[in-house]
Amino acid sequence: MGSLGTLLTAIVTPFDDDLNVNEEAFVAMLRHLADHGSDGAVVCGSTGEAATLDDDEHVALVELAARERPRPDFTIVAGAGSNDTRHAVHLTERVTAAGADGVLSVTPYYVKPTPRGLHGHYEAIAKSTDLPILLYNIPSRTALDIPNDLLAELGARNDNIVGVKQANNEALAPIEGIEVYAGNDDIFAATMDMGGAGVISVAAHLVGDEMRRMIDEPDERAAINDQLIDLFEALFVVTNPILLKAALNLLGHEVGGLRLPLVSADEEETAGIRQALERHGLLATA
Repeated sequence: MGSLGTLLTAIVTPFDDDLNVNEEAFVAMLRHLADHGSDGAVVCGSTGEAATLDDDEHVALVELAARERPRPDFTIVAGAGSNDTRHAVHLTERVTAAGADGVLSVTPYYVKPTPRGLHGHYEAIAKSTDLPILLYNIPSRTALDIPNDLLAELGARNDNIVGVKQANNEALAPIEGIEVYAGNDDIFAATMDMGGAGVISVAAHLVGDEMRRMIDEPDERAAINDQLIDLFEALFVVTNPILLKAALNLLGHEVGGLRLPLVSADEEETAGIRQALERHGLLATA
């Protein structure tokens, strides 16, 4: 299986004033990411507010991304996870048919399955597609961690489980037989330094060129990371993608608001992300 890319950006889902999906703005954002260093995009992940998209909206966005990809080698990885295995399989089959190049499958959240349950869950998903699958380990959202030895087992038992988006910073380490992607921007440099596959990024919406330099200029990686760390932190003062959308709107990308239960940034939160953008020269000082 070919590489899905090194810098993958978890793309936001833009909404219009009525909170319907804004397809024109979505395609424009895909092009923006391609123009600023991204090798591909993760569509309908948590940054893309997948939790509040219905299945038809979800699959339509994947199909749109695959059809309108900015260049032939720009990869489309589709979020297709669920805490209901039947639903995860159904969604995986649909995004496969929609033209995705890979699948991102989050740990079943809330229900907290046992290791045997995780094996059964991911075996069913792996059998439902011939695409490469990245698992998504994010215990801060799912209340369940997949230990590295279990990740290795899942990869060994399922040929198309090829990697993990590792969002448990404390567990960052090489995993035999599994490509490791940084699941948080603040461990991207460390992931690359240990020989990892890359990053699934939020900040690359804003500083994609600098993130690209962290790949292409390894001798400058630590310095670039140090310069960006405060921006990484500023984006997560409240739940992502609240401040990412606020930042993008400030920069003129018109990605709209968020669907409940997420809400748009308030004045104080917007002021904080504005200051971060100004510090990095992304937004002119008022």
